[in-house]
Amino acid sequence: MAVVLVLYIVGGYVAYPWLRTRFSRTPRLLQWSRNPEKYADWTVRAGEACGKAPFQMPTTGYIGFLWGDSFQPLHRHQGLDIFSGGLSGEAPVVAAYAGYLTRLPDWKSSVIIRIPADPLHPDRQIWTYYTHMASDQGSSYISPDFPPGTVKKYIPAGTLLGYQGNYSGDPLSPVWVHLHFSIVLDRDGAFRNELEFRNTVDPSPYFGLPLNASQNPADSPVCKEVR
Repeated sequence: MAVVLVLYIVGGYVAYPWLRTRFSRTPRLLQWSRNPEKYADWTVRAGEACGKAPFQMPTTGYIGFLWGDSFQPLHRHQGLDIFSGGLSGEAPVVAAYAGYLTRLPDWKSSVIIRIPADPLHPDRQIWTYYTHMASDQGSSYISPDFPPGTVKKYIPAGTLLGYQGNYSGDPLSPVWVHLHFSIVLDRDGAFRNELEFRNTVDPSPYFGLPLNASQNPADSPVCKEVR
């Protein structure tokens, strides 16, 4: 009996983040997507900064999924998904903070920016990662200022990086048009694997918004104090 109880508890712990995303976050995103204009107050704006938070919003749209959401059991989302509600290639993406941009030679839809001194923890280096900036067929929407192979190019906050796309790597299965943004930890001067949740950090304090899914199970984060 005790073993069964433990299995139920463990199963609930594993399944809860997925259930929370599936039955709370996803229906709200679908509601917004049917009529984005009706829910304009759910939208964040590219370049806006909330209060004294150091980062500015990297694009305009609805923050549909947060850091820690789950699309399947045992999965945790590494960052933010911000949906424009428009067509692929239309919504601008800008740098959330100044740093040094790299685009690897085989990256069609992604760039990563090194921030030598984390504005909240100056003793460490972090990276900001931006992806899905290409069409479903892999035609890049990244600014021509950052061709494949760009390394350590300094850019100020607010620099145009490209445009939201729906590239998934599989032309037959595109994603919704959105930007995926995450803050990635550093190891020995290089960025860690962004696909692993443990290599990313909670973006909430960087944007001054409740962007941690475990602490914000349902609300649409928007800034009430834009500077």
